Amino acid sequence: MLNEIYNECKTKMQASIEHMQRDFKTLRTGKVTTSVLDNVKIDYYGTPTPLDQIGSVIAVDATTIVVNPWEKNLLSDVENAISKGNVGATPNNDGNQIKLFFPAMTVEQRQDSVKQMKGMGENAKVSVRNDRKHSNDKIKKLEKDKEITADESKSAQDTIQKTTDKYATNIEQILKDKEAEILKV
Repeated sequence: MLNEIYNECKTKMQASIEHMQRDFKTLRTGKVTTSVLDNVKIDYYGTPTPLDQIGSVIAVDATTIVVNPWEKNLLSDVENAISKGNVGATPNNDGNQIKLFFPAMTVEQRQDSVKQMKGMGENAKVSVRNDRKHSNDKIKKLEKDKEITADESKSAQDTIQKTTDKYATNIEQILKDKEAEILKV
């Protein structure tokens, strides 16, 4: 019974970290990645479709992304979707493909990215603490229902706290590494 609670708690905490890392992909760092276009969708025969499913999306260097739709009649739709997506670059349509030239990041932009990243990290920490509370509530309910003793309850809550501390430390390390990556010129 307690092992199920421990495993569920670890799974949820790991999911919080993975969610935070997915959110990081939307941040701009010194090197542009194709993930800045992940939220851009075009209307493809009535269905909102991600760009990477209607053509190739490639980062050709540190500041340039090329979008090459498989159907050339989609070029203007892709260009409009990118413009509306507010990704930080103006699309350049040359008739065959769309190029996005991202300017080098300024110090202020890097600091803004760090600020956003820290907010994402704080959200992950809050989620981990909520997972701890949820697990502790389950343990207290087991104790109240006389399924476990008070000593077992205390020990289980200590185990949950150690798990929480481990994941919080992990989040801090990830944030520290990501901050260094963003601020690196």
